[in-house]
Amino acid sequence: MFHAPTHYMANHPTLGMGEGNNGFFCFERNGITFYVISSDGMGFEHVSVSLNKKRCPTWEEMCMVKDLFWDQEDCVIQYHPPKSDYVNNHPYVLHLWRPIGVSIPMPDSIMVGFK
Repeated sequence: MFHAPTHYMANHPTLGMGEGNNGFFCFERNGITFYVISSDGMGFEHVSVSLNKKRCPTWEEMCMVKDLFWDQEDCVIQYHPPKSDYVNNHPYVLHLWRPIGVSIPMPDSIMVGFK
């Protein structure tokens, strides 16, 4: 279930103050400031994640954000779209997505490795 951590919600200069699962969130972990914009419209739950560093978030950092905004058993995805649909407004932002009302197909875990 998608659930924005409202205690981290902040006022954004362009977006203003969010409401519900939609808004701007700012928090710190291990000396790194995370900036997250979340939304749940147009058929998707979505977060964009950037840091106060000139780098993309790591896998571990994205897992931490995923667990803040979704339940541990929810599956979310990172899209790698066709080149013709590619949009990059910021070089160090990553996105997580989950379609609303649709189960995401997943390969069997053995395709990744042994449990």
